[in-house]
Amino acid sequence: MALIEIKDVKKQYQTGSDMVEALRGVDISIEAGEFITIMGQSGSGKSTLLSVLGGMNHPTSGEVEMAGVKLYQLPSEKLADFRAQNLGFVFQSFHLIQYLTALENVMLPLAIVKMSTAAKKDAARTALERVGLGGKADRLPNQLSGGEQERVAIARAIVNNPHILLADEPTGNLDSKTSEEVMALFRQLNEAGQTVVMVTHNPENGAYSDRTISLRDGLISA
Repeated sequence: MALIEIKDVKKQYQTGSDMVEALRGVDISIEAGEFITIMGQSGSGKSTLLSVLGGMNHPTSGEVEMAGVKLYQLPSEKLADFRAQNLGFVFQSFHLIQYLTALENVMLPLAIVKMSTAAKKDAARTALERVGLGGKADRLPNQLSGGEQERVAIARAIVNNPHILLADEPTGNLDSKTSEEVMALFRQLNEAGQTVVMVTHNPENGAYSDRTISLRDGLISA
């Protein structure tokens, strides 16, 4: 059985008097340990698909099943718990809190976890070391380069050892050299056992993944 099953997922938005069909019946099956790239131009529906996959955006119709759990049949509180325990999210704009150090930013997902502060700090330091920033735990975001801020965001996403890592345009704000370094890091994390699903418009990023799914106008294209 696949780790992730997306079955005939549709998503519609009402904008004024118009109905926009962001997703028009998407079917995807993802195995545990895969590195999947979802590629498409702006407006293709790829970020909507990722948010639906991540349990953050209820589809208009269809089903999302993850590790045997039908996400959108869960009560909201149970869905939030499932996300916290199983999913890590990396966003293009980093979403770091500027007055917190790298270490404190990485510790944020552990706020609701029952463990000592010392254990949380240890977990965050380990995550920073995994992304090559062990020596910069006490730096504020504005003391880090764009690539380093992205690495902090990745460390924050993996600090709770999620089964699945979801990334939305993670190299969108980075230069080509830094993008290559970040993509190589995602590949390393995948080889260490994490399932990775990444949205991108950059064809070069697809070379790092096992499989590329192309989305166009809310539909998977051949």
